[in-house]
Amino acid sequence: MPHPQFWDPDGARYGIPTYPYHLAPDGLVTRRQLRARGLRPGGQPVAAQVLWRSRRTRSGVRAAYLYRLDLARPVRPMTPAKWAAVERALAARRTCPVCGRDAGYTLPTSLGTCLNCAKSLALAA
Repeated sequence: MPHPQFWDPDGARYGIPTYPYHLAPDGLVTRRQLRARGLRPGGQPVAAQVLWRSRRTRSGVRAAYLYRLDLARPVRPMTPAKWAAVERALAARRTCPVCGRDAGYTLPTSLGTCLNCAKSLALAA
């Protein structure tokens, strides 16, 4: 059963049109739904929101912002320079600052080094 507290299609209570979970009108979608269609908001403001009760947050209410589907624009394609930047960033996450080798996996942030260096540092201490 939808929570009637979250039904505010004219935006009088919450400032923007607000709907309960699963009751948003057609033509309004979330960022994830836009991305699944190969679209992005394209600079448009938030058109509405969906609110629902949740135990995950301290306030007990979660929100999803909605954008107009008719104003969405196609996602910009990745350029070779962007791909190269992503590859460099991922390589930096795999490179151990102690031994300087590519570990072949993303280094654990709790250790800050590859597992071999963390083990040798723990034994030395």
